[in-house]
Amino acid sequence: MDRKKAGVPLVCHGHSRPVVDLFYSPVTPDGCFLISASKDSNPMIRNGDTGDWIGTFEGHKGAVWSCCLDANALRAASGSADFSAKVWDALTGEELHSFEHKHIVRACAFSEDTRLLLTGGLEKILRIYDMNRPDAAPREIDKSPGSVRTVAWLHSDQSILSCCTDMGGVRLWDVRSGKIVQTLETNAPVTSAEVSQDGRYIITADGSSVKFWDANYFGLVKSYNMSCNVESASLEPKYGNKFIAGGEDMWVHVFDFFTGEEITCNKGHHGPVHCVRFAPGGESYASGSEDGTIRIWQLGPANSDEQESPPPPDGSGKLKATASDAARKIEGFHLPKDGQQPEG
Repeated sequence: MDRKKAGVPLVCHGHSRPVVDLFYSPVTPDGCFLISASKDSNPMIRNGDTGDWIGTFEGHKGAVWSCCLDANALRAASGSADFSAKVWDALTGEELHSFEHKHIVRACAFSEDTRLLLTGGLEKILRIYDMNRPDAAPREIDKSPGSVRTVAWLHSDQSILSCCTDMGGVRLWDVRSGKIVQTLETNAPVTSAEVSQDGRYIITADGSSVKFWDANYFGLVKSYNMSCNVESASLEPKYGNKFIAGGEDMWVHVFDFFTGEEITCNKGHHGPVHCVRFAPGGESYASGSEDGTIRIWQLGPANSDEQESPPPPDGSGKLKATASDAARKIEGFHLPKDGQQPEG
């Protein structure tokens, strides 16, 4: 693909502050869904294909740093600067549980079997909550050496990984023993860590480097130096032949996985790109930025001008009507209020 034929994005408005995390659900009978975390304190869920707004989860009183959906896209979770992690009904927007912490929660992740929720943050403690027993005290894993920025499950929920805000490295934990069994060394703190859809690779962004690690043997498979500091990277899930990266230069870059050669450079954001993620089918990918927008890009060249998805309602009391069955079936979401909550 000629670099000049970069795709034209679908622009998703709605957040009033920087977008700092994005998460795609797997493909469900109703399609795939995209959830976003923002410093405006209001996580939002959208149709993953069209970018159409479906609903806003209201209840946090500080910046939301992390968000995720379970494997069935029936529950959402978010971690916030208000010292809480919340679990939501992804169909109604209702808050199901609020797990109080003693400091900012930077990361959260549902286990593959959807039974457990993992959280981490500035307390330097990894906690595992049992969704079947939400009132029970969480299990606390051995203390993290630094403030937790990123967490993920792997090996069919037998292992977890964590990365720290203030030091390099990816730490692999054995869930049963609660101990670190391996550390993948990096020169800079890891700002993004993703487990590939097939479970084969761990993809990390640290400083100006994107690295691919063998998720089973933990060896470094590939490492590519970028032209600027990158905050996030994601591997194309279907063929594994391309990856994307975004960072401080405000662009979303597409690279060849095997050679590291840049294929496409997507320009459009008006601030640093904080997060990039491939859709589960690999046909498109999303980016979230300091400029408060989410942009959904097609992997192939686009043949139309930049589009905008319908914005969230203005408080009229009804969801925006869309042609999506998934959006139609999801009713009763809380609508954004006029006043914004503090960052916390």
